[in-house]
Amino acid sequence: MHWGYFVCCLLYFSKGCLADTNGMDMSTDGSMALAVGNMLTYLHFTPGDNLWFLGWVPKSTGAMVGTCIALFLLALVERWIAACRGLMEHHWHKQATIIVPDKLNTLPSQSSPVIFIRRFTPPFIPAHDIARGIMFAAQTLLNYLFMLTVMTFQLGFILSLVVGLGVGETLFGRFGSTAHAH
Repeated sequence: MHWGYFVCCLLYFSKGCLADTNGMDMSTDGSMALAVGNMLTYLHFTPGDNLWFLGWVPKSTGAMVGTCIALFLLALVERWIAACRGLMEHHWHKQATIIVPDKLNTLPSQSSPVIFIRRFTPPFIPAHDIARGIMFAAQTLLNYLFMLTVMTFQLGFILSLVVGLGVGETLFGRFGSTAHAH
């Protein structure tokens, strides 16, 4: 008896939550209307797409070229950050292997035997780990911005990112990849 009443109440109150009664047109046949213009849902070279902000809508050829150059440079910066992280990881690993034995030599007293503990993880060193976190956050932010750029379906933007990432990997990739070789 209580379940029947509960189901009736649930059905009655859920009528207002249905998508077909809220007045929105949910068809996917056309372009999506935005505050500034329409977002084309297919790959295109047409200018006028929003890029990250409502104020950044390159509509002219010069604005498109400038935006593509900016995206190319941001892609280079992302690969540079990745190379810096690789080099710094190598440096931090060397520093941690020096710091850990120094701490083990000074901790035990003369009467206690020295027990060498093999660590599988390096110790937390604030100067290393905070910098690592900041670099990772910057790289992640750029990657999310690149994802939003690709979601505009603007081929000029996408090609600028792909070429920029390729050139950046060509310029900086060897620094990050050789840093892990021992």
